[in-house]
Amino acid sequence: MANYQIDEIDRKILSFLVGNARMPYLEIARECNISGAAIHQRVKKMESSGIISGSRMVIKPAAIGLNVCAFISVNLSEDNKYPEVVAALKHVPEIVECHFVTGKAALFLKVYCFDNEHLMNILINTIQRIPYVLSTDTMISLDEAFSREVWVKDYKSTSFKTITV
Repeated sequence: MANYQIDEIDRKILSFLVGNARMPYLEIARECNISGAAIHQRVKKMESSGIISGSRMVIKPAAIGLNVCAFISVNLSEDNKYPEVVAALKHVPEIVECHFVTGKAALFLKVYCFDNEHLMNILINTIQRIPYVLSTDTMISLDEAFSREVWVKDYKSTSFKTITV
């Protein structure tokens, strides 16, 4: 795998794009004191080397009626069945994140639901019915204090390995 060495300009570009993925390249170019074409080339290099994997719209869940955010730890009856359980969880649209974690649980999920009844239905009739799910423990978020993307502003020169898809 090839390495891509990011420099100070790349870090600035990443910082602007994390703050606003729709920021025009010409505006970033002005801030970085280089040409718009150079920004475009650098972004393309970072995309092809796997540092940037795309951009997306961020929707506020409550704005579309998803008023309950919950975190669910999942214990498995057989830890080696993790791939099968994850494959089943991918089909549950309410689950927006799934992490394989250390500690007492095997998986940690982030879920958005319309209300507590919806959450209970997802737990009892979906997640807990997946083979090899032994038990769950649910925490309901009362407030999201903050949320952000990866922090890139002050990273020193870093080498990133190319990701092969």
